Amino acid sequence: MLRNLLALRQISQRTISTASRRQVANRVPEKQKYFQEDNGLPVHLKGGLSDGLLYMITMGLTVFGTCYAVYELFVAAMPKKVK
Repeated sequence: MLRNLLALRQISQRTISTASRRQVANRVPEKQKYFQEDNGLPVHLKGGLSDGLLYMITMGLTVFGTCYAVYELFVAAMPKKVK
């Protein structure tokens, strides 16, 4: 039992380590240059095609949701016809 607890302690200390196993190059300065240059694009579209696609999908869903909410409010405001 004690051996299992010691092994668990050793494994938990090994997995929660702050030392990185491999060094990753710092690419923040080049990203900052890219996003700060004045090329006429808004910052939310500078990421390329994927950002443009996500923007268009988000705008489409927003417009659809707004229209649907107005429609539902209109339906809720109209009284039901009694036959």
